[in-house]
Amino acid sequence: MAAGTLGDADLVDIDAQLAGTDALLRTEYQGDDGTRQPVHTLYVPADRFTPELPAAYGAKAAAAVAAVGGTVALAETVGLGRLASELAPLVDAKLVAEPIEDLRLDFEDGYGARPDAEEDADAVLAAERVAAAVAAGVAPPFIGIRFKCFEAPTRRRGIRTLDLFLTTLAGLGPLPAGLVLTLPKVTTVAQVEAMVSLCERFEERLGLPAGRLRFEVQMETPQLIVAADGSVPVATLLHRANGRVSALHYGTYDYSASLQIAAAYQSMEHPAADYAKQVMQVAVAETGVRLSDGSTNVIPIGENALDAWRLHARLVRRSLERGYYQGWDLAAEQLPTRYLATYAFYREGFAAAAKRLDNYLHGGDAAIMDEPATARALARFVVRGLECGAVTEAEVRDAAAATPSELIRLAHPKLAVSEEDNS
Repeated sequence: MAAGTLGDADLVDIDAQLAGTDALLRTEYQGDDGTRQPVHTLYVPADRFTPELPAAYGAKAAAAVAAVGGTVALAETVGLGRLASELAPLVDAKLVAEPIEDLRLDFEDGYGARPDAEEDADAVLAAERVAAAVAAGVAPPFIGIRFKCFEAPTRRRGIRTLDLFLTTLAGLGPLPAGLVLTLPKVTTVAQVEAMVSLCERFEERLGLPAGRLRFEVQMETPQLIVAADGSVPVATLLHRANGRVSALHYGTYDYSASLQIAAAYQSMEHPAADYAKQVMQVAVAETGVRLSDGSTNVIPIGENALDAWRLHARLVRRSLERGYYQGWDLAAEQLPTRYLATYAFYREGFAAAAKRLDNYLHGGDAAIMDEPATARALARFVVRGLECGAVTEAEVRDAAAATPSELIRLAHPKLAVSEEDNS
C-alpha cells in the first residue's frame, strides 16, 4: 500500500474540526421526507365547512366548466388546446374523485372578528365536522385550520381557537393523518418559537406522541425577509422550530400591502413578490420544508370569467416553472384551471423525463448521461405528476420501465435508507 503524508491522527483532527458541520447537515438539512405535497390549498371560511363541501365544490367547478362548453373548450381558452384531449378526461375525473387536495378552514381573514362565543362554537363545530368528514372518507387528503396571528391584539383569540379545535378533535379519535395547522402573519422568530411551545404543551396534555403536531408559517411580512438587525429571519426560524415547520406559504396581498404597493399592482408576479419567494426558496433548500405560492383574488365569475381563468392558469404555470409546486385557491371556479395548468406542466415534461429515467436505471441512450442528482430531480418530477393525477401508473411503467415505488426510492434516497434501517 502506497504511503502518504497524513496519518490517522490528522484525519481524526479534521473529523473533530468538522463535527459541527456534520451534525448540522445531519439534523438541519435532511432533505424532503418523500411524503405527498398537495398542489394547492383551498381556503374557505371556517363556519362554512361541512363534510359535503369538497364534493359540492367539485360539482360547482364542473358546472362552471360546462357553462363554457366543457373542459376541452376551457383548455383551448387558456392556451392548452394542444393537450386538450389528454387533459380533459383527467381533470374531469379529478373534479369528481378529489376536487380539493388541501382544505384550510379559515378563522383569520376569511372569517373576521366575531364575538368570542360565536368563534368558540365554530371552533368546536369545525373539529366535529372535520372528524365526521374523515370518518366518512370524504375529507381531502390534507385538512386543517388557519387561526388568528400571534400579534398582541389577536394572540389569545387565535390560541383559544386552536385549543378548542385540537382538544375537540383529539377527543373524537386519532388526529387525521393529513392534519395541517397554519400560523399566519408571522413577523419574528419568537412567534414561531411560541408556536413550538404550544405544540409541545398540546402533545403533553392531549396524550399525543412527541413531534406529532407541525405547522405552516405564512410569509406575509417584510420583517421575515430582513429583520431590524439585518438578518434573514425566514431562514433562522426553520432551525428554531425543532423540525415542526412543515411549509412556508407566501401571502400575496398582506405582503404587497406592507410594502405600500398599490392595490392594482399587487400580484403573485410582482418583482417584490419574486424577491421574497426567492429568499424563501433558498432558505428552505434541503431542509425538507415545502413551499407554497400565494393566490390571485381575481375569481372566474361573471362576464370576465374567461380572462380570470387565463390569468389563473398562467400564474399556476409560472409558479410551477419557478419550483413552487403548491399555491392557494380561493373559490371552486379556480379548481379547473388549477388542474389544467398543473397537469399540462407535468404531461409536457413527462415523456422526456421518463425516457431519461429509463436510460439512467437500465442503460440505453448514450447521448444523455445524467448524474445522480439530476436523476433524483427527474424522479421527483414524475412522482409529483403521479401523485396529483397528471400521469397514470400505467404510463409511468410503460415510459420509464419503473414502478412508482422505485421512483420514490430514487427521488428520496434518504427515505429508502431510513426504511431499510427500520426494517
